[in-house]
Amino acid sequence: MSQVSVQINGKSYRMACDDGQEEHLIGLAGKFDTYISQLKEVFGEIGDQRLTVMAGIMVTDELSELRRQMRGLEAELSAIRDARTAVVERYEGQEQKLSERILEAAEQLERLGKVLSTSSTPADA
Repeated sequence: MSQVSVQINGKSYRMACDDGQEEHLIGLAGKFDTYISQLKEVFGEIGDQRLTVMAGIMVTDELSELRRQMRGLEAELSAIRDARTAVVERYEGQEQKLSERILEAAEQLERLGKVLSTSSTPADA
C-alpha cells in the first residue's frame, strides 16, 4: 500500500491507495477540490463540513447523470446490435437465394448446351 498527501480546501490529507494508483488518487482529490472551490466562489465561507457535503452531493449528482446517460447509450448500442444482426441475417438469406438462382441458371445453361449440342449434330447437316 502506498500513501499520498492530497490537498483539499487548503488542507493536507494523508491517504492510502494501492501501489501505482498514487497519481490517480491525487487527480481525484484535485477534482474534488475544484468542486469545493466552485462552491466557495458561489456561497463564500459557509463552513468546511457544509462545503464538503455540498461538493459530495454535486459529485453524486454528476455520477447519477452519467449513469443515466450510460443506460441510454447501452440501450442505443443494444438497438444498433439488434439492427446489425437483422441486416446480417437478411444479407445471408439474400446470399443463399442468389446462390440458388446462380445454380439454377447454371443447370439451365447446361441443359440448353445439351439441347444445342444434340440439335447441331452432323446428321442434321
